[in-house]
Amino acid sequence: MSLEQLWAGWRLSYIEGADRLEDEQFFRRPKGLTLFEAIFQADLPDEERYVLWTGETCFALLNAFPYTNGHLLVLPQRGVASLEDLTDPEYAELWAGVRAATRAVEVAYSPEGINVGLNLGKGAGAGVPDHLHVHVLPRWGGDTNFMTTVANARVLPESIGESWRRLCDAWPA
Repeated sequence: MSLEQLWAGWRLSYIEGADRLEDEQFFRRPKGLTLFEAIFQADLPDEERYVLWTGETCFALLNAFPYTNGHLLVLPQRGVASLEDLTDPEYAELWAGVRAATRAVEVAYSPEGINVGLNLGKGAGAGVPDHLHVHVLPRWGGDTNFMTTVANARVLPESIGESWRRLCDAWPA
């Protein structure tokens, strides 16, 4: 049996910059905007921002530093830190977006399960604590391996562009 080489070079920027997540220059975002507001307002096509869906008050996009292929985020268009800060229309659309996201993940990846979760506040593990976002990601039994534990890295077999195409094709109309 020969040794397989798995390359995921696009993850290096995250690994090298993980301790700088709140650094404005790391994300190259305008002052006064949250990371996700800057992404949402960027004058770029959806496929370059990895936006999967846009509603009236919320949107969904791929996680740039995913746990696994198909890891996406559903979030309000404006930066709010807590569920209590959402308006009633934002709250309703956020959860409708999560429902659509879980359906898209099911269709696109046929996982054995799906994780849906929020990390509200830095103490809860929120990497971007000023803009709440719901994680939706496919899961399979045994989908963790030694790379995460030993090398503090994940190996993803699909490019982020392919994940975007797959999930866009699967997103409910």
